Amino acid sequence: MAVEGVTGRSVLVTGAAGGIGAAVARLLESVGATVARWDLAGEADADLHAGEALAVDVTDIDAVVAAYDATEAAVGPIAILVHAAGVLRTGSGMDLGDDWDACMAVNATGTRNVAGEAARRLIAAVRAGAQPGVIVGVSSNAAATPRTSMAAYGASKAAATAYLRSLGLELAPHGIRCNVVSPGSTDTPMLRGMWSGDDESPAVIAGDAASFRLGIPLGRIARPEDIAQTVLFLCSDAARHVTLHDLRVDGGATLDM
Repeated sequence: MAVEGVTGRSVLVTGAAGGIGAAVARLLESVGATVARWDLAGEADADLHAGEALAVDVTDIDAVVAAYDATEAAVGPIAILVHAAGVLRTGSGMDLGDDWDACMAVNATGTRNVAGEAARRLIAAVRAGAQPGVIVGVSSNAAATPRTSMAAYGASKAAATAYLRSLGLELAPHGIRCNVVSPGSTDTPMLRGMWSGDDESPAVIAGDAASFRLGIPLGRIARPEDIAQTVLFLCSDAARHVTLHDLRVDGGATLDM
């Protein structure tokens, strides 16, 4: 199936070794995009090895620039960036351990490094006569809704979201769109890593008043493919007049707030 604005273009997906990033990479490839995959060394699985792939530490700006050069040498100029790389650390907001630094380094600074470098290259491509490109960042509904034990994670995702929307203002005059997808609970290794039992889906769906956590009105936890379909829409010409938008995909968990 051809998708206007995506089929035939070169796409970079970060965080592509698993979860949402892997689902995005598979879907975009299935509609005819040439997909390059980045993930952190040591975390690769079979998905990362399908197609052009690099192990990249997104917190290292020099590594990011070098990886862009290598990727574009292999697949041509990147027209679409889907930045899905991220980490989750949970704990009290009063904890002065390493969780804050880890979340900020990967989720906030990593977004700045990858999306900022993409923006510079996309602008140069437009000035050289290319069709405007697209940036989609995968954030979290925790960026806008307080969550118990997610102070560091939520703050880092809020920073990433604010950065991407501001970057979108700079890109808009060049016709380059920049949007955010904010998933809620999604069945990925990141979510399951928070569970003490085998399957805590019913508890997540029901919510927990004691920890001020709302449930999920649609009554299901998202699949990575649900998020990937939303990303595909934002990458495509069907969303050609959508930019600076933060699209929550959480089954109503944050009551669209």
